[in-house]
This record gives sequence, C-alpha cells and structure tokens, in this order.
Amino acid sequence: MAKRDITFRSVGVQQGDPGLEKEINIRGFGIKTPIEIGTGRSGIFEMHFNAVSQAEDNLRNLILTNHGERLGNHGYGANLRTLTTEVSSIDDFDTIAMERIRNAVTKHMPFVELSSFSSDFGGTSGASAGPSDGVPAGMTRINMRIKYRIPQLRSPERAIEISMYCVG
Repeated sequence: MAKRDITFRSVGVQQGDPGLEKEINIRGFGIKTPIEIGTGRSGIFEMHFNAVSQAEDNLRNLILTNHGERLGNHGYGANLRTLTTEVSSIDDFDTIAMERIRNAVTKHMPFVELSSFSSDFGGTSGASAGPSDGVPAGMTRINMRIKYRIPQLRSPERAIEISMYCVG
C-alpha cells in the first residue's frame, strides 16, 4: 500500500450543518432570594446564573440571619438583630456589628474578603417624620453598607447594602 499525505484542509466541519447546532443550557448556581416564580430558563424558581451574584445573595442571607434561625446549624449567621434591640444604649454599634459580620464571614464564607463597613441611622420615625420615609412609627432604620471582593472569582470590589429596623 502506498503512503499518502492528506492535508487537514479537506477534513472538518462545514458551517451551517444543522446536526452540529446545539443550544447550550447553563445550569443555575442557586435559587435567588427572596424566592420568586421562575421565568425562562430558571425553572420553577428564579435562579442565579453566575457565581458572583450567587455569592452576594449568600452573603446577604448570612448577614441577615440570626443564631438559631438556620435549621440544623444553630451558629449560622451574623446575629445582628440582638444589636438592634440595644442600639440606643450601645455607643460602639459599628464596632460590634463589624466584629459579628467578620466572624460569620470568616467561619461560613472564608473566600470573601471584607474591605469596609459604614452605617447610618436614618429614617427615625416619630411626630416630625412623614409617612413618605417608609419607616414604621416608633422605629429607626439602620442602613449598613459593606464592601467586599471575592479573589477566587476575580470579582472587583462590590458593595452590599442592608437595612434593619429597631425600636427607636
């Protein structure tokens, strides 16, 4: 049998071949919270389709969860609600809140790097507060802004804003 040289230019896939067209269906990373009915490719519930948005959702849930609220994991969460009941008597709210958030993130989401924290006590309701501020009567809103990044996902610095209410 004689030896033949065949070039790769004559072999390959022709463009437009319908047998080769396939829709790529990327699976979701997790369910978005708060839970919503799914649309499009999400399925029954709305889903996150990238890791950064899923991590942000998980971080928000970690910060808003208090000890004892997570079934089977009593110590999960930043446990900030107990601070909101004592906010009028605590002078160093920011320091205690930052420490609790850092401890929770270090334990449950060590891949997140926290960079800064700021808070303000806005929307104090009372006789002078109007109904348009959205704060229930006799309550104070604590607005927290936490900046973070996720090095393994090569995400730029992001910020998450959380509001909590306390009896004012």
